[in-house]
Amino acid sequence: MRTDKNNINIAIFASGRGSNFQAILDNIHHGRLAAQVVCVISDNENAGALEIARSNNIPTCFIHRKQFGEKQEYEHQLLCILQEHNTELICLAGYLKLIPTLVVREFKHRILNIHPALLPSFGGKGMYGHYVHEAVINYGCKISGATVHLVDEEYDTGVPIIQQCVPVLENDTPDSLAARVLQVEHRIYSEAIQLYAEKRIKIEDRKVRILNTSSGMI
Repeated sequence: MRTDKNNINIAIFASGRGSNFQAILDNIHHGRLAAQVVCVISDNENAGALEIARSNNIPTCFIHRKQFGEKQEYEHQLLCILQEHNTELICLAGYLKLIPTLVVREFKHRILNIHPALLPSFGGKGMYGHYVHEAVINYGCKISGATVHLVDEEYDTGVPIIQQCVPVLENDTPDSLAARVLQVEHRIYSEAIQLYAEKRIKIEDRKVRILNTSSGMI
């Protein structure tokens, strides 16, 4: 794992098995990503992502809105956890809850998400995992793909940073399409994080410009 002072501190939010989280860890361990995961937060106490974190000695936290009487208490606790670990960038990796407004505003332009389709198509509340790929196939699309985007206060409406297409084959099932899209997700998410680490992302209204560099990283 890289240990130089240029590494950025990432907090991972995940609800499921954590395959994108594992891909990020793999890229860090192989020196392809200038980052370190400082904590993993989940709304699911049985999430596979929490097990991955524990096996890598990464601090974990199970936190759910229902644990708190007031929404403000929940938001404040989330912020305290993030600040405690000196979080610089939040990466959603299969996190199924909407990020609270207070957190989005505190981390403006510092929250990334990966979505298994070419946004703005097939996004929004309830559009995740199997449901996305099923909808793509049922619509008759010839291409699908993955999108890394900035997170705002709504589901999947933030500015795209990286998108990559994946063909939809005639005999595809949601599972076969998902497997092909997931390969792309695992690569482009780390690419986007590295762009952030290198300060190469410039946001202009609804557009993201990628600044040039001579870096040999991802």
